[in-house]
Amino acid sequence: MTEVVYPQDEGEPIVVDLHDPYWAAFLAWLFPGAGHFYQRRFAKGFLFMICVWSTFLFGFGLGHGRVVYASYKEGDIRWQYICQLGCGAPALPAMVQSIKTAEGGDPFFVLCERYPADYGDQRSTALVEKRKVRQRCLRIDRDKDKTYDGPTLKDGPWAPPAGPVFQNEPDVLARWHFDYKHMYEMGTLYTVVAGLLNLLAIYDAFVGPAILTPRQKEELESRSKRRER
Repeated sequence: MTEVVYPQDEGEPIVVDLHDPYWAAFLAWLFPGAGHFYQRRFAKGFLFMICVWSTFLFGFGLGHGRVVYASYKEGDIRWQYICQLGCGAPALPAMVQSIKTAEGGDPFFVLCERYPADYGDQRSTALVEKRKVRQRCLRIDRDKDKTYDGPTLKDGPWAPPAGPVFQNEPDVLARWHFDYKHMYEMGTLYTVVAGLLNLLAIYDAFVGPAILTPRQKEELESRSKRRER
C-alpha cells in the first residue's frame, strides 16, 4: 500500500492512497478507468473511462471497425497500432485477428468478402485482364453476385487488410480508403488519440494526481519573478 501526501498551506494535508501502484497502472492500461476504481478514486475513474472509451469507439465507428489492426507485413507496417494499444482491452482483439490471419486464415466476425482471392498472382496477364481482376476484387462483394463460389478475401473488425498490399496499385487497403474517404483517416486519428490519452490515466494511477505543494508553488513564483527581471 502506497500513500502520497501533499502538504497544504492551510488545513490537513491531502493524502492519496494508491494501493499497489503497479497493479493500478496495469488495470488502468487494461481497461481505461479500472486502475482508479481500484484506488477508489471513482470521479477520475469515470472521467477517464468516459473520455477514453468514447473517443476510441467513435473513431472505431468512423472507420467501420477497420482502423484498428496490427500488421507488420511489407508495404503495410501499422505503426498507429502501437499508439492505439495504449487503450488496452479495446485494441487487444487486433492481435488475435493478426495471428488468426497470419497464414492466410479467415478473420473472426467476417464483415465482407471480396474475390478472387488470388488476384495478386494475376499481375503477369494482359493489362485489360488485370484491370478486370482488380475490379472484381475491389468493387464486387459476394452478396452482389451469388454465382461465384471460389476463394475470397475476407474483411473483419480489427483484422488487417486481406491479400497483398501494393504501393502504387489497388488493393484492399486502398479500397478501405476509397470507401470511407476522410472518415478512415479521422477514425485512425481518434483511436490513436484515445490510446495516447489513456497513457495519462496510467501515469496518474501510478504516481498519483498532480497537486502543487506549497514548496512547489514558491519555486514557480520565484522562477516567474526571475523571468520578469
